[in-house]
Amino acid sequence: MQTRNKVLSATACLLIVGQTAMAQDDREQQAQKTEVWEPEPKVVSAPLNAPPSDAVVLFGGDSLSQWLSVKGGEAPWQLTDGVMTVAPGSGDIRSKAEFCDVQLHLEWRVPEPKPDMQGQQRNNSGVFLQQRYEIQILDSFENRTYSNGQAGSLYKQAIPLVNAMREPGQWQSYDIIFKAPRFEGDKLTQPGFITVLHNGVLVQNHTQIQGDTVWLGEPSYTAHGCAPIQLQDHGNLVSFRNIWARPL
Repeated sequence: MQTRNKVLSATACLLIVGQTAMAQDDREQQAQKTEVWEPEPKVVSAPLNAPPSDAVVLFGGDSLSQWLSVKGGEAPWQLTDGVMTVAPGSGDIRSKAEFCDVQLHLEWRVPEPKPDMQGQQRNNSGVFLQQRYEIQILDSFENRTYSNGQAGSLYKQAIPLVNAMREPGQWQSYDIIFKAPRFEGDKLTQPGFITVLHNGVLVQNHTQIQGDTVWLGEPSYTAHGCAPIQLQDHGNLVSFRNIWARPL
């Protein structure tokens, strides 16, 4: 009897093992139904402290060749030791390349403010997506101004979630994801959206753009296509480095 029980027990174990294997095979077959293998994402290398391999390098420190003056001709800003600095009074500059949806990275620095500088006068600049939609650049370190005009704001449209400003003289970073508005003829069919990280901190979270950036009045859209990135000369010595973009 004891031998028979051992045989029955071993048989039961084999049945359980077999059922478990079948159950696992069934689970794997079920899992495979929701596995998507095509298309395979292309490989993009992302080296440390360098642009991704598929990025358009707009400023790498050695040349202003990727920029033009908005007034026409070559970009007139200063280039010193791998840093591009506004030449006050020379006017805005724009990228030669045009972009629609884009991921944009840039680093910027404001100098120590003069004693009489405050509010919007404290080392002001801006980055315009498609030459229209401005993310404000400003020394917002212990410098109160209107909230929808401080660093990280979608100027005059959206207040940043937080103030992530470092002290003057330190490098700041913007990482921007921009979804361009869509038009059919002159009609807006889909507004633009923008996400911004300031020094790695989320300050605009898929914010809807209300229209062209304006200083006076209410924003509204004007139909357009892909367009350059523009950097603002607001009369202050704001500096830039490491600017690259990835068309999306």
